[in-house]
Amino acid sequence: MVEFDESKQKLASLREVIKEVADALDVPSLEKRKGELEEEQNQDGFWTDQARSQRVNKELKQVSDKLQKVAKLRSRAEDIGVLIELAEMEEALSELPTVEEELKTLSEEAEAMKIAALLKGKHDGCDAILTLHAGAGGTEAQDWCSMLFRMYSRYAEKRGYSMKVLDMLPGDEAGIKSVSFEIDGENAYGYLKAEKGVHRLVRISPFDANSRRHTSFASLEVMPVIQDDTEIQIRQEDLKVDTYRSGGAGGQHVNKTESAIRITHIPTGIIVACQNERSQIQNREVAMRMLMSKLVELREREQMEYEQSLKGELKKIEWGSQIRSYVFCPYTLVKDHRTGYEDANVQAVMDGDLQNFIVEYLKKA
Repeated sequence: MVEFDESKQKLASLREVIKEVADALDVPSLEKRKGELEEEQNQDGFWTDQARSQRVNKELKQVSDKLQKVAKLRSRAEDIGVLIELAEMEEALSELPTVEEELKTLSEEAEAMKIAALLKGKHDGCDAILTLHAGAGGTEAQDWCSMLFRMYSRYAEKRGYSMKVLDMLPGDEAGIKSVSFEIDGENAYGYLKAEKGVHRLVRISPFDANSRRHTSFASLEVMPVIQDDTEIQIRQEDLKVDTYRSGGAGGQHVNKTESAIRITHIPTGIIVACQNERSQIQNREVAMRMLMSKLVELREREQMEYEQSLKGELKKIEWGSQIRSYVFCPYTLVKDHRTGYEDANVQAVMDGDLQNFIVEYLKKA
């Protein structure tokens, strides 16, 4: 039937997209790798090495998930093809909306899978460590830093990622001065690496009694979590370790012992800290993992210009450095007191003075 011709064309296009996804993922290699990991699981003594078993199980889950998603896309495409054939044979035009809805859902899933298949960078499949710092703007910037922290927390929750706070420094009056947190999940670093840089907020300040418009800044640093790198050796004599009491609400252990760790790598000046865990040993392990990630990142940036994307150039957390602006109040209704006409197209100059702008507008009216 002619009515189903467009649906057939859409399905044919989707099958091509699914084929591209399968080719990009290299399904035969994934199946081979799955077999190797399963064979490694069956080796004697595998489960006695906790670190090794966790690493293998995590990779096996990621490989299996990719294969299942590709198989699911292919299966759904076949089901839709059968549905179209049956609807044509029975001349059931009532099935056309169902076919269109199925094609729309399949298209969304295929596009999402296509984007994931493009994440082929050296560290794209790693977990990510994010560090937020409040910049120019005082209490406003600290509140903005806490808003960004909540935004990325909700993003991780929506994608099914797990999140763990590693270190947090609360603001003096409100918000957060700085926070480091780890997001664990498939391609976490690949999806989040483009977020690094300075983020700018323009809004009517809730901390200003005169309700004036304020601009705030916060920087975000994104690093891949490097589990092990044999090329980098961290010598104990190159480390300066400071211990202090963890922040928080207290309890039987927290705040009563110096369990928090701050490690300074003397040759590079890199500083990492962790106070989330209950014991000093656990905090040290997390901090050393963060240090390893930063050192690997530094090495990659020095070796190849391509790896500049791992961390990027961190600019000053102020005007002209932002990678993205979040503008909550860019427009205003300017009312001409002579005509009563409201012009919704008058834009408040974001980097200027709103009052002077209105005065100049009324002069020209």
